[in-house]
Amino acid sequence: MPKHEQANPGRHRDTAARSRRSRGSSVSLRRLANCVVITYLTVCVIVSFLQSRLIYFPSRGYEYTPADVGLLYEDLVLETEDGVKITAWYIGGSGERGSLIFCHGNAGNMADRMVDITTLHHMGFNVLMFDYRGYGGSEGSPTETGTYLDGEAAWNYLTVTRGEEPSRITIFGRSLGGAVAIELATHHQPAALVVESSFTSIVDVGRLHYPLLPINMLVTYRYESIAKVPTILCPKLFVHAKDDTLIPISIGRKLYDAAAHPKRFIETPGGHNSGGYTYNDSYKRQFEAFIDEALRILSE
Repeated sequence: MPKHEQANPGRHRDTAARSRRSRGSSVSLRRLANCVVITYLTVCVIVSFLQSRLIYFPSRGYEYTPADVGLLYEDLVLETEDGVKITAWYIGGSGERGSLIFCHGNAGNMADRMVDITTLHHMGFNVLMFDYRGYGGSEGSPTETGTYLDGEAAWNYLTVTRGEEPSRITIFGRSLGGAVAIELATHHQPAALVVESSFTSIVDVGRLHYPLLPINMLVTYRYESIAKVPTILCPKLFVHAKDDTLIPISIGRKLYDAAAHPKRFIETPGGHNSGGYTYNDSYKRQFEAFIDEALRILSE
């Protein structure tokens, strides 16, 4: 047999080995791909199933009360439309600037808002601070619909039980509470709406923090403030800290842009929990000036 036609067993063995390695590599890649897909789907399921725990961070019990900062207050239990009993504090003041319903954020409870209670009281507001279901001493567990009903119970207490005129009520909402305040203002005609450090929707915030997940498909709690705020006709103040990393100021401005006039936007220094109208006396005065203008417009 000519030399170039001679059999080469070693070459056949090398070819077979390469083929086995290639098949092994393909199997490994498929296994890796399957593992990635399964992990991704598992994360999606966990996020969807635990979304309530990713949105609400309530704490039970009260470490402080307004009495600890020298304020007289009424300890209230309000019943919501669906029969849940929620706790609230009413801190009466001079009433110079009417009454204010405070819708707090998603963590802690109303005992963590003593700075706001004291500041707003000294500004001349009667302050109604309430806890959502599942927070503080309130019954139940928080849900989107539930937080809206809790806000309604606070409104009903002021307008029905205490007989306060809607034209003398400011609705204030911070962070998650901004969405509750916006929902409340779509059903009533307050003197003013103040939204601090809030967002356009849960989906937008979710996409920011979980950019690789199909958030729009996973979450059932929506808090679609951006779809509601254009319908609110009362004067609106939007306050947002420029260094907020939890809810960037760009989201706050997007919410502001969607709102109908009259409206105003105030940018403050600080982050999500360190900025806002209480940052210093200058921003407090801007807040007061906005409220005074809103009340003046209604009195004309």
